[in-house]
Amino acid sequence: MREHEHEPVRGLPERLPAEEAILWQGSPSAMPLAIGAFHLRGLAFYFALLAVWRIAASWADGATTALAGAAWILLLGVVAIAVLAVIGWLTARTTLYTITTRRVVMRVGVAVSLTVNIPFAAIRSADLRLHGAGHGDIRLLLAPGHRASWIALWPHLRPWRVARPEPVLRALPDAELAGQVLARALAAAAAMPAPVLQEAAEAARRPIRPEAAAAA
Repeated sequence: MREHEHEPVRGLPERLPAEEAILWQGSPSAMPLAIGAFHLRGLAFYFALLAVWRIAASWADGATTALAGAAWILLLGVVAIAVLAVIGWLTARTTLYTITTRRVVMRVGVAVSLTVNIPFAAIRSADLRLHGAGHGDIRLLLAPGHRASWIALWPHLRPWRVARPEPVLRALPDAELAGQVLARALAAAAAMPAPVLQEAAEAARRPIRPEAAAAA
């Protein structure tokens, strides 16, 4: 995780190594992000219930009083939903997800830009969840020994996973395409031999000199 102000490459705090390439970049859609991450539908339902309760509780005091109280509750709900919708829009505008040949990079943060690097070696599995209108999320389950920061990544996390936070590429307008790109990249990375293992294999194929065998 890195804090940065300058981006030599869009979405990245530094230039990629020569052997690494960008495969896909994308940002969340503002309204699906606000609805999914900030639960706008649930909040609207909550304020609607409060308004109904207010009418029922104060109807004996007169219809005008009851409706006025409900109107104030609904107005408060509209303001709260509008504020969260703006936060969702700002979050979507400042977020950029990147998939390279070696890692997933998440540039997040409204006030302060943070870059979170998730190497493929740290990803145990990836789960694509499609929603309406082609939007969807890609959830990343991290391998044991790797942990994401809840404070740094929220709301780009799977809900109710506090003990083991799961990073999420949220509200992607081209989620299926991004999922295919990530699946191919993970498969390609898994097929690559690790440098240490490759060196050990090459050493095993080399003939052993007599003096080395005697020393062993």
